[in-house]
Amino acid sequence: MKKPLLISLLITIGVVLSAPVSAARYVIDSKNAHAFVQFKIAHLGYSWVLGRFNQFEGSFDYDENNPSASKVSVTINPASVDTNHAARDKHLRSKDFLKIDAFPQVTFNSTGYEVTGANKAVLKGDLTLRGVTKPITIDVTPIGAGKDPWGGYRRGFEGTTRLALADFGIPMDLGPASREVELFLSVEGIRQ
Repeated sequence: MKKPLLISLLITIGVVLSAPVSAARYVIDSKNAHAFVQFKIAHLGYSWVLGRFNQFEGSFDYDENNPSASKVSVTINPASVDTNHAARDKHLRSKDFLKIDAFPQVTFNSTGYEVTGANKAVLKGDLTLRGVTKPITIDVTPIGAGKDPWGGYRRGFEGTTRLALADFGIPMDLGPASREVELFLSVEGIRQ
């Protein structure tokens, strides 16, 4: 009786170990500048200020067979804000905007991922900016996935969202046209 039980157990273990695992963890490739966190905001309603955050890191889990189980976690260094203008960047780091001395990190942690159409999805999560945590949604477009020339496997997405500055306690008000910032995210992850 023990021998058939042992054989059955070994067969079960073999099936489990040989089953394909489609969920994968990816590290966002910000180190080699294959990922970007960029923004634009109207300047008094007359033009756009474009910028980015140069330092951030994160990871995501993605399963082609079960996209709704996807998870994303990102940490941004707000001191790395870069609008190609040193005086403006210094002002953005100040208490009028990002207040980096008191809030040295911006974080995003996903709470859900929903495929909404062909090559479209919505990522939901909690953004903590300037000490305030709010739920946000990001419109996501999968870009592609596959092997890279170095023997790895990569997957990429882009996303867009809009944030009201006042929702995150940013006191500076440059008028009605400048109360929201648009974010553009380009994310390429390396499968681990």
